[in-house]
Amino acid sequence: MTNIQADSQGGVAVIVATCGRAPLVNILLQNLEKQTRRPDAIYVVGASEDDIAGLDQGQQGLTTVVGRRGLPLQRNDGLRLAGDRFSTIVFFDDDFIPSRYWIETVANLYEENPDVVSITGSLLADGATGSRISLEDGTDLVARKDREGPKRGLLNDGFGPYGCNMSFRFSAIADVSFDERLPLYAWLEDCDMGGQIKGRGRQVRADALWGVHLAHRTARTSGVPLGYSQISNVVYIARKGGISPLFLAKIAAGNFLKNLLRAARPEPLIDRRGRLRGNLLAILDILRGRVTPERAGKL
Repeated sequence: MTNIQADSQGGVAVIVATCGRAPLVNILLQNLEKQTRRPDAIYVVGASEDDIAGLDQGQQGLTTVVGRRGLPLQRNDGLRLAGDRFSTIVFFDDDFIPSRYWIETVANLYEENPDVVSITGSLLADGATGSRISLEDGTDLVARKDREGPKRGLLNDGFGPYGCNMSFRFSAIADVSFDERLPLYAWLEDCDMGGQIKGRGRQVRADALWGVHLAHRTARTSGVPLGYSQISNVVYIARKGGISPLFLAKIAAGNFLKNLLRAARPEPLIDRRGRLRGNLLAILDILRGRVTPERAGKL
């Protein structure tokens, strides 16, 4: 494990990459206004003008820009805006509902644990792994937990960053960035980021940080690009060497089997047959010796 340099900066910056969900960004900004410790800066990076239209430009510390389209690119654009002025960088998805104690708690955790380089929160519910969560239900879940007051909680080792609510000590990521070969709303780009800083310090999940990931889908879209990424990204990231190949293989196999078994009777708003087709296209490419995660953006 390498030694982590002490942070000479201070403060917390929040970066939000968004595409097509401006109303949810507004809700997130309102929740950030209600934090017991407000972030020192908020960077909302949209993929088009519509993504940032209607946001409260007068909100303290808020910067809104139109960046390059694609999750890794937008997050990297946010990192460039933040520069080296903040000791803690937080990434929230636009459909994440954070505890009102989130920013205060994460800042305290980094101060109290100088060997920690990334912290991810615990989810009260996650629409990405279960059924759709309404904004009302998600807000109620967080509010009820918040009424218990802030927690100290345990830091659970062995948990890499999870994109909807992840944070990093800036000094640990100053020389790295999100992999821009992973297109659009990238698959496993958060795991890859954790792999890039492997050995620089502890990567943990904190019980004292909580929230709800709505994982809203606005319409049933083609699952082919995501299905392709579910296989191609795994092989690409495994070859980089930062993440356990066995861990990645389990993710890929689990998604392939889920798509295969549910293709006959897919869930509403999920194109299981398209995802399965994308899986098979990626497998064929890999068998031909081509590992091209960026192809997903063209399918």
